[in-house]
Amino acid sequence: MAEAADSQGMGPSPARRWLRRTAALLVGTPLIAGLLSGTGAAPAAGAAKAGTGSRTVQVTLDSMTPSAPVKNDTLTISGTVTNSGKQAITSAHVGLRVGQRLAGRTAIDEASQRTVFTPGLDPAELGDGFTVKFRKLAPGISQDFTLSVPVNKLGLDGDGVYQLGVSLSGQTSNQPYEQVLGIQRTFLPWQPDAVDGKKSQLTYMWPLTTSIHLTAQTGSDEQQTPVFADDALAAELAPGGRLERMVSLGSQLSVTWVVDPDLLATVDAMTRNYRVKSEDGDVPGTNQDVAKQWLSQLENAVQGDKVVALPFADPDLASLAHRGKEVSGSLSHLQGATDVAEKTVETILHVTPSVDFAWPVDGAVDPSIVDVATSAGAHNVIARSDSLRETRDLGYSPTAARPIGGGTTAVVADARLSTAFEGDMSKAGNSTLAVQEFLAQSLAVTLQDTDKQRSIVVAPQRMPSASQAQTMAIAVRALSAQRWTQSLNLVAAAAAKPDAHATARVPGSSSYPGSLRKQELPVQAFQDMKSTQGTLDKFKVVLSAPDRVVTPFGNAINREMSTSWRGDPEGGTVYRAGVQSYLDKLTGEVRLIQKSTATMSGRSATLAVTVQNQLVQPVGNLVLRLEPSSPTRLQVTTSEDDNGGQPVKIDGGHSQSVKFTATANANGPVQVTARLYTQDGTPYGDPMEFTVQVSEITPTVMLVIAGGVLLLVLAGIRMYTQRKRSTARKEAENGDSGDGADADGGGDPGQPSDPTPDTGPESGASPGTGEKVEH
Repeated sequence: MAEAADSQGMGPSPARRWLRRTAALLVGTPLIAGLLSGTGAAPAAGAAKAGTGSRTVQVTLDSMTPSAPVKNDTLTISGTVTNSGKQAITSAHVGLRVGQRLAGRTAIDEASQRTVFTPGLDPAELGDGFTVKFRKLAPGISQDFTLSVPVNKLGLDGDGVYQLGVSLSGQTSNQPYEQVLGIQRTFLPWQPDAVDGKKSQLTYMWPLTTSIHLTAQTGSDEQQTPVFADDALAAELAPGGRLERMVSLGSQLSVTWVVDPDLLATVDAMTRNYRVKSEDGDVPGTNQDVAKQWLSQLENAVQGDKVVALPFADPDLASLAHRGKEVSGSLSHLQGATDVAEKTVETILHVTPSVDFAWPVDGAVDPSIVDVATSAGAHNVIARSDSLRETRDLGYSPTAARPIGGGTTAVVADARLSTAFEGDMSKAGNSTLAVQEFLAQSLAVTLQDTDKQRSIVVAPQRMPSASQAQTMAIAVRALSAQRWTQSLNLVAAAAAKPDAHATARVPGSSSYPGSLRKQELPVQAFQDMKSTQGTLDKFKVVLSAPDRVVTPFGNAINREMSTSWRGDPEGGTVYRAGVQSYLDKLTGEVRLIQKSTATMSGRSATLAVTVQNQLVQPVGNLVLRLEPSSPTRLQVTTSEDDNGGQPVKIDGGHSQSVKFTATANANGPVQVTARLYTQDGTPYGDPMEFTVQVSEITPTVMLVIAGGVLLLVLAGIRMYTQRKRSTARKEAENGDSGDGADADGGGDPGQPSDPTPDTGPESGASPGTGEKVEH
């Protein structure tokens, strides 16, 4: 971003310009002499090829105190010089060079990129004997140094950012004259008193996130003992660990805590009994005290501070926008992750967080990312100035809040300040330079235009290392005097009055960095999540206590789309496969026991199928159905369900024998498929097939049938004989009387009537149940 207005009030004085020109001439004198001397020219050419010159010595600045001095302070710089060349250096000394006041942020960028000594650009050494001398510096040897200079000797002529150079000068056998053999530059922010105008309002986000450690697996006990993939989180929580440093340092600073609720839930799980996966199986976890101590420290640290809760497990919003939308149902996971965030933070930390912020990776946005980020209710999207760039030269860094339409605010973090500590801060030299450049850039922002009070947001890397956290804390602490900044929490920064001249246009998708796009979760990841969610939806309807399963697996699905999988695609794949595999194992605990061939030796029989529940909780809402391959040969019926199903309800750790009535219409084998269904007709689990063998009618059965037929025939003969005798007797009686008695009264009242048959009429009802068929 061009910053034409940066130079206002920050140019060098005439006296300093004269000193700079004089120093350039003095430094160049031995170089000219060497060129005019035949003996000096050839060695200089050879030395250049060997990598000598101002890169011969490596100068490291290990500390600079104070980082932002005031009047009457003494500036102390400590460091190390190392001879990286092949020749010994003699008559060496370390000196301090105070450069001109830099004209704005762009000038700071340019100065930080220069690595070699440049006569005319680099100033002369500070006089008055403020040097450290070495008699000899052998090849490969390092020497420590400390320079102490009263601030009033630095020649600072006004508020602003000054370039400091610490150089080593000396001679070598090939170049026997004094020359600069190594230099390291840094910056000195000089604002001894509060600015006359308005200070910048600075918001520093302090992120508490980590990678995924908790699996979907839990124990079968009442407490549902959690199972961790590893115990690496304990090292981060222990004294000196990354997360312990973040909490300990953050508690002393004015920052906004940005928390992943999954981290809190994971550490909270560690405070009780937990198990850790190992090659020999799950083993008990032993770091409960570490987890308790860290949570207690964090709870105390956040009291009175603003806490922002990210959606649970910090979902990768860009991956959702660019890949996840291709798979139906993916966005619903973001809504669920947002819903559980506030409750998790309130329960564990006892503070009410703001859940109104979305934070895409590196603050890189495009329209689809903004749409996804706000789809779960967030109204503020944390972007970064190298993504949402200014379209015109304002001459200053505008306020972070930008209305981008639809009631959404882009909170645009400053890219320079946000990336200041991304390097290896375990090296003291890197840490010192990063702190000084951060302070210099923050002062330059304020001095751009002190008539405007602007809100500047810093969104650092998501998971700072312990050394990065330490360096960040040094920088933030150096601003605590509030000479040119004052702290502001993130919620207030999002609500600040926006700059009408600042850009509010979200860049197109083609502007999204290719390097970030390559790290996104693949479409397959979201397809895996959909499959797992589908399995979970089928499973939960049969459970009597579904929360014991839905909660851990719902959280696990949220973890599958975590931002922490960026850079670890293999780990993400393994995690997703593990979640699905464990869920499949649980659903398989409710299953059909395989039957062997069943034999029916009669027309009808009872078929029994066993359903086993190896879960610890009862299951229900299930129906078991038997489906013969040839319904015309074998019919299966039940009085419980119109569709031929039997309801199934089984206590945990039990089995149930489910019975069906089978009627055979023909001999021979018939394949039968047994399958469980949920009450809405959705198949559950794998089907089980077995054979029902309908055997021929046996001789014993034939004898029984034949005996029955014979009895019917004998009964008929007897009835016929009795009727014939009765008729003959009546005819004889009528013939003897001679008066032709009428039909209704001529009989002997004492004569018995026809006997009642001893066999009832044939029943049309279905025959009774035959022999019971088991395995």
